[in-house]
Amino acid sequence: MGDYMEIYTVSFFGHRELSDGFEIEKELEKLVRELIRKKEYIDFLVGCNGEFDTLVSSVIRRIMKENDYGNASHILVLPYQTAEYRDNAENLKEYYTEIEICGQSAAAHFRSAFQIRNRAMVDRSNLVVCFIRHKNGGAYSTVEYAKKQNKRVYYLNYEDNTISDNSYLI
Repeated sequence: MGDYMEIYTVSFFGHRELSDGFEIEKELEKLVRELIRKKEYIDFLVGCNGEFDTLVSSVIRRIMKENDYGNASHILVLPYQTAEYRDNAENLKEYYTEIEICGQSAAAHFRSAFQIRNRAMVDRSNLVVCFIRHKNGGAYSTVEYAKKQNKRVYYLNYEDNTISDNSYLI
């Protein structure tokens, strides 16, 4: 059979607001650099729904640009076609390698669309990277789902260190 490239997929989830972005950014940079260096090809799946998502995308984009990494894709996964996407499609297409609209969530009620999109991202992922500060909300629910699916979870930060074991070694 012919050669094929193994794609390693990483998704990112975190609470909308960040209070300690600088520390998280440093850890994200280290993680993204190591993943790109060690994996043959990598897809980074991100949302666009808060400070954490913005920080993640900024780090991924900067590292890919600085090092001209051709083995990585920066993919925005939307739950449905948002007004922001319709109004800014050209700018978004320049910022991200790809933009996807999740079919499962686009067909669902808008109140459940984000959680459906998040679960679809987890299902595709080899690794789930998260920033959670409390045990509630969409990011926390998504990480709990990832654990039930036996996905590897990398915790960037958590106030209660009882769950931040980071057993995943890159």
